[in-house]
Amino acid sequence: MNAQKRLAIFERLAIAIPDPATELEYTTTFELLIAVILSAQATDKGVNIATRKLFKAANTPQAMVDLGIEGLESYIKTIGLYHAKAQNVLKCCMQLITLHEGQVPDKREALEALAGVGRKTANVILNTAFGQPTIAVDTHLFRVGNRTRLATGKTVLEVEQRFLSTTPRQFLQDAHHLLILHGRYTCTARSPKCGSCCIVDLCEYRDKQIHPVLPSAES
Repeated sequence: MNAQKRLAIFERLAIAIPDPATELEYTTTFELLIAVILSAQATDKGVNIATRKLFKAANTPQAMVDLGIEGLESYIKTIGLYHAKAQNVLKCCMQLITLHEGQVPDKREALEALAGVGRKTANVILNTAFGQPTIAVDTHLFRVGNRTRLATGKTVLEVEQRFLSTTPRQFLQDAHHLLILHGRYTCTARSPKCGSCCIVDLCEYRDKQIHPVLPSAES
């Protein structure tokens, strides 16, 4: 895919998605970090339902630690893998307290050293909370990248590096959210909505599913 086509794709996505932002609900960087940790293998909708109550009870590292494992689990038990996630959240909070004065660090190495935080989560925090031009590759971005040929690769890291090296500079900040929302609602895993896709003529997906509009009985 050439640079001109890539630019056109992001220009159209930016028009179709004028407010590219995470669908996780949060008011502070700490809340965002906890929400992203909880969102692994879970839906944003399900996480939001749980965190609306959780963050009213505890929205600082110390308050979260004070809940204890059973208290925290009582808020997040509807989220998949909640027991392991609760343990990671509490460990993460203790690390924030002891190593970072209760603040979420803005450096990749420090973020990835926190319990429950891998490269993808670190990229989300760096991009969404600190405005850094990173691209977190989840299942949606991995699929969209390979399907459209915007960024191909056999591993998440390969796709991430491809996106970073080829995405037009002016769209690097918003690329993650533009692509995740496009993948979540249009370029879906099953039955992608090619017929209503704003980049259908630019996408290089070989198996586009465009269903013809049948004439009405009155025509």
